[in-house]
Amino acid sequence: MTPVTSPPRPRGAVLRTRGGLSVRIDPRATLVGVLLAVAALAMGVVLIGTGDFAIPPADVLRVLAGRGSTAHTFVVHELRLPRVLVALGVGVALGLAGAVFQSVSRNPLGSPDILGFGYGSAAGALTVIVLFDGGSYAVAGGAVAGVLVTGVAIYLLAWRHGSHGYRLVLVGVGAAAMLSAANGYLLTRADIVEATRAVLWITGSLDGRDWAQVWPLLAACAVLVPTALALGRPLRMLEMGDDSAYALGVPVERTRLLAMLSAVLLTAAATAAAGPIAFVALAAPQLARRLTRAPGPNLLPAACMGAVLLVTADWLAQHAFGASRLPVGVLTAVLGGGYLLWLLVTERRAGRI
Repeated sequence: MTPVTSPPRPRGAVLRTRGGLSVRIDPRATLVGVLLAVAALAMGVVLIGTGDFAIPPADVLRVLAGRGSTAHTFVVHELRLPRVLVALGVGVALGLAGAVFQSVSRNPLGSPDILGFGYGSAAGALTVIVLFDGGSYAVAGGAVAGVLVTGVAIYLLAWRHGSHGYRLVLVGVGAAAMLSAANGYLLTRADIVEATRAVLWITGSLDGRDWAQVWPLLAACAVLVPTALALGRPLRMLEMGDDSAYALGVPVERTRLLAMLSAVLLTAAATAAAGPIAFVALAAPQLARRLTRAPGPNLLPAACMGAVLLVTADWLAQHAFGASRLPVGVLTAVLGGGYLLWLLVTERRAGRI
């Protein structure tokens, strides 16, 4: 007879309130999340201080505390702080969206990059640029519309008695191929000025970001990040399978729909602020999970890892290639492409693909 073994007890401490509520906290995952958040903020301070007019980190902190000189205050608040805040916000949004998509699809390739949301945002933005010659706000609105339409289309096409993970990935890959062809056609319709502007946008960049991009992004994150984090426990149950989640009282399809909606809106907010920056959403959840060594979606560590990756990539894009400053989307695409190849080889050796 096969011996009956009890399931492993989930690790971590349990905090109980007087109202009878309890929250389980994994000490390692919590520590990793805190350290990643500190690393993202520290790298942000370093990024603010570097440039043609260098400012030591201590002076940057002094300016942020309201005690800096007039010259330093102008450079920090008007020129560099908005860019860093956009980088942090976009990194958090993409890292969290990637963790949600990978949890819902139960597939490490289930990220907005692979599912076609980057191509959908580019299609919306290119439509506004090429066909309507829209301004920056219109382009951002077109990108958001493109992400939302792509998300709805993928969800409906993947629906068959529920939207299961492997169908989401397959439909997303097909949608990405079709949207890529549509984007290529739109670029052939553009004149040289529109084509140059479109290529710069779809590359993904933080250049020229100001407070006009900061406030909408922060407002979106203030609403969507807590909403997504609140789904951590149901998503962890969903990863055990729909039947197990049903047995534990989780409304499976409603949870999946709400999680996907939150992730799509986070992707839309990030894309509207900085363009389609590739592979942060793919890599951040995987790297966070390797650090925490914890089951489940690891939403908060993934969000903090996304911020670390994007701020660090922006610093490298500005300073690692001498006088040639790259758009951050170019660097993330190069590094992310290598990471994707490594992930595919790892999954194949493990027999999962």
